[in-house]
Amino acid sequence: MLRQIKPRNARSKRALEKKAPKAVENPKTALFLRGTSASQIVQDALTDLYSLRQPLAKKFTKKNNIVPFEDPSSLEFFSEKNDTSLLVFGSSNKKRPHTLTFARTFNHKILDMLELHLDPESFRKLSQFKGRKFAVGLRPMLSFSGTVFESPVKNEYTMAKSLFIDLFKGDSSSDKIDVEGLQYIVAVTADEPVGENDKPAIHLRIYLLETKRSGQKLPRVELQEMGPRMDFRVGRMQEPDEALLKEAMKKPKSTEEKTKKNITTDSMGDKLGRIHLGRQDLGELQTRKMKGLKRNRDLEEEGEDSMVIDDDDAPKRRKN
Repeated sequence: MLRQIKPRNARSKRALEKKAPKAVENPKTALFLRGTSASQIVQDALTDLYSLRQPLAKKFTKKNNIVPFEDPSSLEFFSEKNDTSLLVFGSSNKKRPHTLTFARTFNHKILDMLELHLDPESFRKLSQFKGRKFAVGLRPMLSFSGTVFESPVKNEYTMAKSLFIDLFKGDSSSDKIDVEGLQYIVAVTADEPVGENDKPAIHLRIYLLETKRSGQKLPRVELQEMGPRMDFRVGRMQEPDEALLKEAMKKPKSTEEKTKKNITTDSMGDKLGRIHLGRQDLGELQTRKMKGLKRNRDLEEEGEDSMVIDDDDAPKRRKN
C-alpha cells in the first residue's frame, strides 16, 4: 500500500493539496541549478534562461554534486522538494565543456533528458544586446525551422523541440491571448544534415517585434534581436520509458471532449453531418390526388378481370 501523509496543520494541508494530481494541472515550473564545476558561460546561460522563464522559475546558486545521466536521484529530490517538473542543469568539464542538461519529470521521476553543448565563440549574453526588453510574464511566439525537427522517427531534435516548447510556452492555462502581449518571438533553427551520421547545430535566437508605420492600415513589422544568442551541439539523450510515458500522456475523462457520431469538421472549419436513412418504399409515396389514380378503383378492375365467365350456355346481354 502507498504511504499516505496526513497533514498536521492547515499550512501542510494546503501544500499537499497543491501537489496533488488535478484534472487541469498547474503551469510547469522550471528549476535552474549548477554542478560542482560550471564555467562562466554556463552560469550566464542559466541566468538568461531563468530570466526568460520568470515568473515560473526557481534558481539555485550553490554548487551541487550531481551527475544526471549516471545518478538522477538528486534531480528527482530537488524536483519533489521544490514542486518543479522542468530542470535545467549546467556543468562543465574537460570531456563535456559548457553543457546544459534539460530534463522533464513525471510524478517527480525523470521522464527524459537531453544534453546540449554551448558554443562559447558565438554565445552572447542578454545584457550584451542594447535596446528595450520584454515585460515579465508574457508568452512568446515559437518558430522552428529545419527538417530535422519534423522527423517521423523520434530523435534528439524532436526531443529538443518538445523541451523548448515546454520551457518557453509559459502559462498556457488560458486560451485567450491579447495581441498587445505578443512582443517577442523565440526562433529555433537547425542546419540541414550533410550525411547520415551528421548532427547539425541548433541555433537559438530571440527577437523583439517592432511595429512601424507603413502608409497602410496594417503596420510594418520588423524584428530586432534581443538576446541571448546560443548555438548548441547535440549530446547524450535519455528516452522516456514506454510505461511511464503512457501514464504521463493519459488524460482524465473529465477533460476529454465528447465525440459526436456522424459529425466531422473539415480543413476550413465547417461542420459536416452524415444522415442515415432507412430503405424507402415507393409504393407508399404520396402522389397527387386524382380520381383516376385511386387505389380502390384499381382493385375493383382487377377483381372484375378475375371473375370472367367462360360458360357457353350463359345468356348474352345485348344493348338496346
